[in-house]
Order: sequence, then C-alpha cells, then structure tokens
Amino acid sequence: MIGEFVRLYSRVRLGDDVRIEDFSIIGRPLGPAEAKTTEIGAHGLIRSHAVIYEGVSIGERFSCGHHVLIRENTVIGANVSIGSNSVIEHSVRIEDDVRIHSNCFIPEHTVLKRGCWVGPNAVFTNAKYPRSSAAKRTLVGPTIEEGAIVGANVTILPGIRVGKRALLGAGAVVTHNVEDGAVVAGNPARRLKSIAELPYQEPP
Repeated sequence: MIGEFVRLYSRVRLGDDVRIEDFSIIGRPLGPAEAKTTEIGAHGLIRSHAVIYEGVSIGERFSCGHHVLIRENTVIGANVSIGSNSVIEHSVRIEDDVRIHSNCFIPEHTVLKRGCWVGPNAVFTNAKYPRSSAAKRTLVGPTIEEGAIVGANVTILPGIRVGKRALLGAGAVVTHNVEDGAVVAGNPARRLKSIAELPYQEPP
C-alpha cells in the first residue's frame, strides 16, 4: 500500500506487502552520477514523512516511525525497528533484530550488531577532531556488539566499542570501550558491575 504524495524514485525495489505512508520519499538521489538502487524487503512499514536515500538496502519486516531519515549506502538487516525523528547517516550497518528508539542520532560508519537495543535520545558521535581539516578523513563511528543495551540519553564518543550484552545506564557519557557483559553509568561512564549481577536476566 502506497499512501498519498509519496515519491518513489525509479531505482526503488519493494518486496511484497510493503506499506509506505503519506509524504514519504524513497530512493532520494544524490545526483546524476550516483543512480544506486534502493531496496526494501517484504512486509515493511514506513510511516509518514520518512526520507530514505538511494543506495540503501533494508531487509524484511522493517518498520520506522514518522520523520525518519536514512542516508545513502546504509545496510539494514531483517526485523529492524527505528523510532520517530531518528537520523541514520550514510554508510551505517545495522544487523538483524536491532531496535532504535525515537530521536536517536546514528552517524556515518557506525555498526550496530545483531539484537542490540538503543534507547530514546541516544547520540552517537564519529568525529574525533570536528574542526580540523582532517575531520572527514578520520571519521570512525561506534560499534555496538550483539545484544548490548544503550540506555536513554546516552552519548557515545567516536570509535568506541560497546561489548556483547553490555548495559549503558541512562545518561551515560561513554568515553572508553566497554567490555562484554559490563554495566556502566555516569559521566564519564564507569563500570558498576557485570550484567550477571543484575536481578533479572534475559537468556543470551
């Protein structure tokens, strides 16, 4: 189902049962020299006012909220959800079963591994030297490993690795790598305990 005033560019490929709500733009070109295909897998739901650039590949059962922006050369796996007003910059890799809540900023070259969870208003960064002439050449996004949880309002600095099944407490400012299974919080974030010490645990 395609809503009203939807712009589908010519190199867009939609799977079966993809629903695109009103005022969305899919396959937005970068320029005449690019002409890359945009693919959206079966059973996807794209809510109103979303903008997805050309060269994006999205797996099956994708859903996004209103006013989501996804830039070019981003690869998204199956069963991924992105909340309203979130921005996914170019060249991001998002694996299967990832959940990104509303109002998140995910910059270029970020990697979100399978099953990780990003809370609302999380901000990832990728510029180590924002005002230098080398800023664009030295961009490096964070890597969030499998099953890690990023709490609400967390800020993660460039190039940080958050380990498997780690938990970043709400409002944490993450300035150093986080080991697998660690619980960290604060500004700067510090290790408090291991995930195994929490009173309730989901199976790995």
